[in-house]
Amino acid sequence: MATNTPATRPANPRFSSGPCAKPPVFSLDKLADAPLGRSHRAAIGKDKLKAAIETTRDILGVPADYRIGIVPASDTGAFEMAMWNLLGERPVEMVAWESFGAGWVTDVVKQLKIEATTHTADYGQIVDMAALNYDNDVCFTWNGTTSGVRMASGDVIPADRAGLTLCDATSAAFAMDLPWDKLDVTTFSWQKVLGGEAAHGMLILSPRAVARLESYAPAWPLPKIFRLTKGGKLIDGIFRGETINTPSMLAVEDYLQALDWAQSVGGLDGLIARANANTAVIERFVDSHDWIDFLAVDPATRSNTSVCLKFTDARIADGAGFAKAVAKRLDAEGVAFDIGAYRDAPAGLRIWCGGTVETADLEALMPWLNWAFEAEIAAQLAAA
Repeated sequence: MATNTPATRPANPRFSSGPCAKPPVFSLDKLADAPLGRSHRAAIGKDKLKAAIETTRDILGVPADYRIGIVPASDTGAFEMAMWNLLGERPVEMVAWESFGAGWVTDVVKQLKIEATTHTADYGQIVDMAALNYDNDVCFTWNGTTSGVRMASGDVIPADRAGLTLCDATSAAFAMDLPWDKLDVTTFSWQKVLGGEAAHGMLILSPRAVARLESYAPAWPLPKIFRLTKGGKLIDGIFRGETINTPSMLAVEDYLQALDWAQSVGGLDGLIARANANTAVIERFVDSHDWIDFLAVDPATRSNTSVCLKFTDARIADGAGFAKAVAKRLDAEGVAFDIGAYRDAPAGLRIWCGGTVETADLEALMPWLNWAFEAEIAAQLAAA
């Protein structure tokens, strides 16, 4: 039953949803300008860090009066820093439709013990964002990395909200058009859409968020690595590249190279177009094969980065085992690495389609996906 082995292989089999594929032009030689062995507080280090901040602003279209800081511990560190500093002044609306959003719920409800209303949706679906009380603070993910479901837009977020919106945008920044006027806190990490190195997070604050920081002090102690204010005033240096702790200047150089590449492909519009073209490859494949479907129920909320798929063939007895076996076959052939569904998500596959992935590689992968499916069905029938 199995089809013949496809003749063409992806040139780059890296379809992981994090850390994600490096930009196509990546080369270690391009990092030679990194000021290794120099203080990040020396002029050369500060200039590099400031360039990372301001180029991020330019590409993403972040308003001039928003603050952008480089902080420790990736997107997780950035979002937890925001929660620990800003929440508690009023009740919170906690929103989760996948595992990372659920993690933020745990932080607020069980660790900070703030008065909160929790809104959840099953994997593949999304919370009704129009039903939230925006006079409270609201915490949510823009794109569910583990569910393949994203916000269609920010239209339902009111401009005259009394609370703050805290948005984990780690799989969305540089691939989706974020409405900055609707977002008071936005976080992401370098290793997602731009394929940078891990351990550094980005924290973007609106003027409303800065005002909260300077007018409200949380009841709990804050470790040094989380502190954004001193004496009731914002530590402004953080948002000029004077980081709280020591950054990797090699990773900073890598991020700067990724930003240069992003500009070379048309900036944000070009990156969105690349992600959409990649996702369209999988859409065409799903449309022409009746044994596979998207985990996202509504096409309007389907992610164009972390594309999550499920097997629908009635012959599959063990969905989790089957999906793992398919992913293992593709890995063993060297045509797709790290595309199994996230451990907390429903059984299936997750294929990264962000802009650093070449469309030709996804086109080459699709016949292999068909090959692996049919091979595993044949193996299952033979064992029955």
